[in-house]
Amino acid sequence: MTLYLLCLLLFCIGLYGVLRKRNLVKMIVGLGIIEYSMNLFFVLLGYRVHGRAPLDARNQDILNMVDPLPQALVLTSIVIGLGVMALIIAIAIRIYEKYGTFDITKIKRLKG
Repeated sequence: MTLYLLCLLLFCIGLYGVLRKRNLVKMIVGLGIIEYSMNLFFVLLGYRVHGRAPLDARNQDILNMVDPLPQALVLTSIVIGLGVMALIIAIAIRIYEKYGTFDITKIKRLKG
């Protein structure tokens, strides 16, 4: 239970960075923290104490197997998150080239 609360705390720290900070770089770091907290939460959902990998279930007791589905989903999430993060960083760089600042309060409007 404590680990789930720590995941929630990590999520709240990332959410604070996204909602309260006005610097684009700090907002991107907050999004990364949120993503990693969700990945950690999904891995913790499939965790079992003294669990075994479900490689060969013929000779093993099925009751103490680790669920592999959250691990597979997290691997997919990491790849998708990397692509999204690269896109967000590229957009932030383009905004900096156009306006000369990462502060979103100083950017009046976006032009194409």
